[in-house]
Amino acid sequence: MIPERAIAGKLLLRAWGMSDPLDIRRKRLAFRAWHRGLREMDLLLGHFADRHLAGLSADQLDRFEAILAVGDPELFAWVMGHEPVPAGFETDVLDMIRNFKITA
Repeated sequence: MIPERAIAGKLLLRAWGMSDPLDIRRKRLAFRAWHRGLREMDLLLGHFADRHLAGLSADQLDRFEAILAVGDPELFAWVMGHEPVPAGFETDVLDMIRNFKITA
């Protein structure tokens, strides 16, 4: 038996035009990018997500999600070039984040 809450959630997502699982995933990743804790990372990753998530492939979304799982101090050090990036995180998505410029 499917809980009523799950059914209501699916209906709400459809009403918002979000029946595609990748769209739902992108929305969740964007929320996580904007709500990390360290304001500098919120701004960088949130703006990056707003600008680039729609164009990322499913594999790139996997890599972005892995980056979001890293703690703010460590990720900040990688992005700023203060510490070396572990091989598993040296990806095209991290390069995109490093090269991203926030513009008004």
